[in-house]
Amino acid sequence: MNTPTHSLHARFPATAEEEAYAYVLYRIRMGTYKAGDRLIPEEIAAEINTSRMPVREAFRRLASEGLVVIRPNRGALVRGLDADEMEEVFCMRGALEGLAARMALPKITPEHIAELTRLIDVMERLEPDVQQWVTAHRNFHEYLCQLCGRRRLIAQIGGLHTVMEPHMRLWLELADKPMTSRDDHMTIISAIKAGDPLLLEAAVREHIEATVPALRDWMTTDS
Repeated sequence: MNTPTHSLHARFPATAEEEAYAYVLYRIRMGTYKAGDRLIPEEIAAEINTSRMPVREAFRRLASEGLVVIRPNRGALVRGLDADEMEEVFCMRGALEGLAARMALPKITPEHIAELTRLIDVMERLEPDVQQWVTAHRNFHEYLCQLCGRRRLIAQIGGLHTVMEPHMRLWLELADKPMTSRDDHMTIISAIKAGDPLLLEAAVREHIEATVPALRDWMTTDS
């Protein structure tokens, strides 16, 4: 059964450049293109049946978002994050997602709570499959953030998810890290039901930042 998604990037590409961007972005997010991999525009262009120019333009866009490094006369590489950068991304996520949740709270209905709870159920069912779990986890967080209705804030949060997602996939695949979906995320649901915007903001922020110590330890020990 297919699980509905709530991706901030889910729209059909309208141009060849957008198609190339979406193609490369998805493969970076999913870890198909890993940190340090060289991106060959001719190969990517052939895979999506376009010319090299849209692919090169997509590289420039991805470079502006911190996902690709373009080296003069040497091509494009997938850019990774070190432990300090990863911690920064998580702290930014905590601050911005906490803000989004606080702003969303007056708009959250019982139907929204039911959907958030369903998304937690999906995460719990998918715990044996790390790759699917990461996608379901992102769906939960993006759905909650979208309820604030602030497009610029939502876009910033989506960008932060994208830069850290490949590292999360690799970490959870390789590290001995249990995924406690229900307990961790039901704390957020409880804060929503309490109706206190500051409590909800703090719950979201603490939930996100709690990941940092274990992830930093793994990155600095096994990198």
